[in-house]
This record gives sequence, structure tokens and C-alpha cells, in this order.
Amino acid sequence: MGVKERREREKSETRDKILDAARELFFTEGYEGVSMRKVAEKIEYSPTAIYVHFADKEELFRELCNADFARLAEVFQSSVMSTDPVDRLRQIGAIYTDFGTRYPNHYKFMFMTTHPGFEPNAEDREIMGNPEEDAYAFLKWAVQQAIDAGRLREELRDAELVSQTLWASVHGVISLEIAKGCDAWVDWRPMKQRAELTLEVTLRGLVSEQVTGVKTPLPAQNAGNGTPGAGAADGESPIVPDLPTEEK
Repeated sequence: MGVKERREREKSETRDKILDAARELFFTEGYEGVSMRKVAEKIEYSPTAIYVHFADKEELFRELCNADFARLAEVFQSSVMSTDPVDRLRQIGAIYTDFGTRYPNHYKFMFMTTHPGFEPNAEDREIMGNPEEDAYAFLKWAVQQAIDAGRLREELRDAELVSQTLWASVHGVISLEIAKGCDAWVDWRPMKQRAELTLEVTLRGLVSEQVTGVKTPLPAQNAGNGTPGAGAADGESPIVPDLPTEEK
């Protein structure tokens, strides 16, 4: 490895250290409680070193948002999706749950941290509403497909409302696991069982009773804690790609 390549690698590693430290601090301290100096202290760097990579706290926060939300969108796009609209929603819920449990620090920053009300910049506007880059837009597109196919109850025509309801259901399971999963006060059932049951019950409340073949059995009591693709019928493709088990 040449000098130039080594310097680029070191620069990238330093940038990753800064992002990892900032992600944790933004969750624990809140946006207003974080300073560039605090980020520097956490990784034992000088504040000057932080400013080499990021001009200010807002730029650092935006970069974290862009990187983490892009990772979630990439997971959706790299997954094999069913052509059945309701099964596709079930898969999206499973993939989202898998992402939250594999990357808890990312999830806490993305969905359990209050974000300042920044106005969308040019980069944000390019992403917003594009199902290939915007995970929420992808969910909304999938919901609209189910509505257009007549698979949801007749009165459920608002794709935004249905999307936010599905999102809230799985978010509740993930955030409870992150915040209270180690609490010995509760005899917790396996995370995968809780997530599958929550998603299935929610979908049953949304799907039209006039459509046949949509009522699937609830998760078995002995379901394991494997990836959401586990247990697929022979010959079916997994619905979740292989992801790193450790969070960066």
C-alpha cells in the first residue's frame, strides 16, 4: 500500500470514529447537548481534527442522517421482495425489525433521538420521495400497491396513514427491545416472536376480509430467533440479505 492509499484509509477510519462517537452522543445528550469538543474528547482527538472532516455540528448531524438512512434504504433495495402486496408489507416489516436489532446504535439515533427541524437541503430533496433511496417512500409505495390491488379494507385509502400505522407497530417492538430488553422484571418472549405477532395482528386489521388467502397462521410458539428469512418454504429466496452481525 502506497503513502497516498494509507493516508486515505486513515482519513476514512478517523471519519468513521467521529461518526460513531457523534451517533452515541446525539442519542445520550441530545442535539443541543453535543458540541464538536465533546465529540473530540470522546475519541481522544483534538477539536481541530474534527473540523478537518466536518465544518460544524449541523454538518456532522446531517452526515450521520444521510449515512444511516441510506444504509436502511440499501437493505430494502438489496432484498428479494414478494410480488404479493400483503406479503411484501410483511417482508418490509421483518427487514426493518432485523435492521433495528442488528444496528441498535444506528436505530437509536435514527428513530429514538429528537432531530432538529432542519430545512431540507438540495441533497435531501433529491432523496425525498424516491423509493430507491428513501426507506419511508419505499414503504409508502408498497402500501399504495396493496391499496391499488384491493388488498386493504375499502376505507383505508390513505397510504400515508397506513404506512405510519405499520411503521409505528414495528417501531414499538424494536424500541421496547432496545430500551427494556435486558430488564429482568419481565419474562420476555423472543424478539422475533414478538415482532412477527405484532406485524401479523396489525396486518390482519388492515387487510380486506373479502380477499381470500390473506389470513396466515400466527407465529408458532416455538419460533426461533433467526433472521426474518428463516423458515421460508423450499425453493423460496430469503427476504433479508446477509448483514454484518456487528454494528459499526
